[in-house]
Amino acid sequence: MGFEVIPSIDIRGGNQVRLYQGDFDRESVFSEDPVAVARQWDAAGATRLHVVDLDGAATGEPAHAAIISDIVAAISMPVQLGGGIRGLEGIYRYLSMGVQRVVLGTAAVEEPDLLQQACDRFEDSIVVSIDARDGLVATHGWKQSQQITALELLTRVEAAGVQRVIYTDIAQDGAMAGPNFQSIGTLLSQSKAKVIAAGGVSSIHYLQQLAEMGLEGAIIGRALYTGDIDLAEAITATQAPGT
Repeated sequence: MGFEVIPSIDIRGGNQVRLYQGDFDRESVFSEDPVAVARQWDAAGATRLHVVDLDGAATGEPAHAAIISDIVAAISMPVQLGGGIRGLEGIYRYLSMGVQRVVLGTAAVEEPDLLQQACDRFEDSIVVSIDARDGLVATHGWKQSQQITALELLTRVEAAGVQRVIYTDIAQDGAMAGPNFQSIGTLLSQSKAKVIAAGGVSSIHYLQQLAEMGLEGAIIGRALYTGDIDLAEAITATQAPGT
């Protein structure tokens, strides 16, 4: 499969929302029906859906399992899910529900033994989200900064067997100011794992640039909901000729 344009659905309080730079006090509600939004992106031709349980990310406990189950049942494309999943039981629960990939963030930083066990048991169903602010990793719904750099975390999770990471520059997320191509390029150059970029992807031109860098894909959120990016056009524009 070529470069994937991956729409994101962020769930908070049962609604589809977007945050500005991960700030829970700077929220925009785009829909009260996340399942309908998922169907919309499925119909537009997306090959994968990224779902974030924002309440779960903040509290450490999954908060929207019922909605996520409904999303999985409503669409044909695979779902990758993050937010509040910090134990093997939670991982197994969502994979059994039909989620294809589970994204670990806080747990990958704070519980390396859990990450190792997850990789041993679930293999490439485990994705690690490397979320960085000024080069340092942030956890707990981006509320806490850790004294570890994105590159240090990359090295650690690759050693555990992680085959895919999502890299987000928090300062760019929801800001519609473009990705941090320099930091993405640096991480990509050091990574043995496949890399998906997120944060600041606000135009088809940016998507094309990311595709040319050799990333596996990019996650887009706010730009879809504001209309700055048309999903079907973006998918067509990022496919290499002949694919």
